[in-house]
Amino acid sequence: MGVQSVVLIGLSSVLVLVGLVVVQGGVHGGIPTTLDGPFEPVTVDVDDKFRGHAIDLPDTDPRVQRKVNGFEPEQISVSLSSTYDSVWISWITGEFQIGDNIKPLDPKSVKSVVRYGKSRFSLSRKAVGYSLIYNQLYPFEGLKNYTSGIIHHVRLRGLKPDTFYYYRCGDPSIPVTSKIYYFKTMPISSPRSYPNRIAVVGDLGLTYNTTSTISHLMSNYPDLVLLVGDVTYANLYLTNGTGSDCYSCSFAQTPIHETYQPRWDYWGRFMEPLVSKVPIMVVEGNHEIELQAENSTFAAYSSRFAFPFEESRSSSKLYYSFNAGGIHFVMLGGYIDYNKTGDQFKWLKRDLANVDRKVTPWLVATWHPPWYNSYKAHYREAECMKVAMEELLYSYGVDVVFNGHVHAYERSNRVYNYTLDPCGPVYITVGDGGNREKMAITHADEPGNCPEPSTTPDDFMAGFCAYNFTSGLASGKFCWDQQPDFSAYRESSFGHGVLEVKNETHALWTWHRNQDMYNDAGDQIYIVREPERCPVEPEVIKLPIADK
Repeated sequence: MGVQSVVLIGLSSVLVLVGLVVVQGGVHGGIPTTLDGPFEPVTVDVDDKFRGHAIDLPDTDPRVQRKVNGFEPEQISVSLSSTYDSVWISWITGEFQIGDNIKPLDPKSVKSVVRYGKSRFSLSRKAVGYSLIYNQLYPFEGLKNYTSGIIHHVRLRGLKPDTFYYYRCGDPSIPVTSKIYYFKTMPISSPRSYPNRIAVVGDLGLTYNTTSTISHLMSNYPDLVLLVGDVTYANLYLTNGTGSDCYSCSFAQTPIHETYQPRWDYWGRFMEPLVSKVPIMVVEGNHEIELQAENSTFAAYSSRFAFPFEESRSSSKLYYSFNAGGIHFVMLGGYIDYNKTGDQFKWLKRDLANVDRKVTPWLVATWHPPWYNSYKAHYREAECMKVAMEELLYSYGVDVVFNGHVHAYERSNRVYNYTLDPCGPVYITVGDGGNREKMAITHADEPGNCPEPSTTPDDFMAGFCAYNFTSGLASGKFCWDQQPDFSAYRESSFGHGVLEVKNETHALWTWHRNQDMYNDAGDQIYIVREPERCPVEPEVIKLPIADK
């Protein structure tokens, strides 16, 4: 493609480009754009020497050990509210207990207070939040129960956009408070305001590969981190701390799927240097289900993170939305009812109808199990969710979808209903943050690798919707016999991605592999919106503004 229009203005030689982006090295710097697609499918050969180090950090590693005393704050993190003028600060005080005779801490015994301000020398503002504990209980002899430390969540309000704030959290009346940390708020929502870099990672766990992923991620200095599910993999352990890469293979005789909840505390300590300064937004994965007594699920996940579900008018912590500059993010739950008659679907329809694309041109959706996946692992597993929701997301013009679950990297061409479509989203799977289950390397389109259809539905959500294809190259079949045309690029490697939205039509996506040097790109493309070519649902429902 050539330059459509370049104008030099005055002596400053400011380049103004109509419809394209000027970057160092010329138009797009030689980087392809989705306008050049659809692309012929590419598969990068597996580099076996990088499959090692999928070993969990032990509890003796200094990075996961408790470094505070008494009720001093630890595992400190920042997360966003639904708009730039509010964030959540979360932390834990007190020690967890695991064993046969645990005694839960009293959440009311320690206050939840944050002092903050624009100068580290003047923390003149104060916010008070709430606290809780959670238990992971197993009513079976020999299994150890767990009770958490006191988890605190405090919402800071009235913040200015694109501004650094300093804060200290804890209970000053005891006194037990943290050192001073800082964070930066998101830009104001407008078509010209965006975070510089958004890091996207999935299926992280806490292995030596994880440490490499986070090291590479931090070197890119993100303004925001999206974690697309599967956080700690605590459910690959028995309650006595014995772990395995495959729970069902090693522990098939256990009366219930056990977990080792201290892995959550180890993860929170390891991640604190990053997430105490850079906001992290999380959506649940299957490893967060963690079934326990009385069929309770998601106890650790829903307790440890703060979610703007109420601010975004959701009734569940398992799905919510938020703005980051001119981007509207929709975080969907793949492990809660997603059918058209359910609360999540009704909420999603209201949320999408309330998005003003003149204010937030970019619409990004995230959930854990991918719909467009050519690997044998989890092949067509989320087909029922796809059947229920794909048309709605397409009609509102979702630009990009981020998923995890499959432990590999895959980027799609623009696609809708398994058909190449210039107005469909780009689907990107980043389920290879470093977890101990290792990488997915087998493709469903390779001879002998197509799974039996009845084995594909997710065990937790059940239901079967993945029938043989009725059109295209795979018509009459359950799998393709070559890399699907929707799959533009796939590779088995550990890493993370970075999204840089440049303006209301162009965003640069870069895939960073752990085996590369820190500044190298494994895959890179400009995702280009075409609002004139791809009109979206015009309805904008003006809902009352949520409580600030």
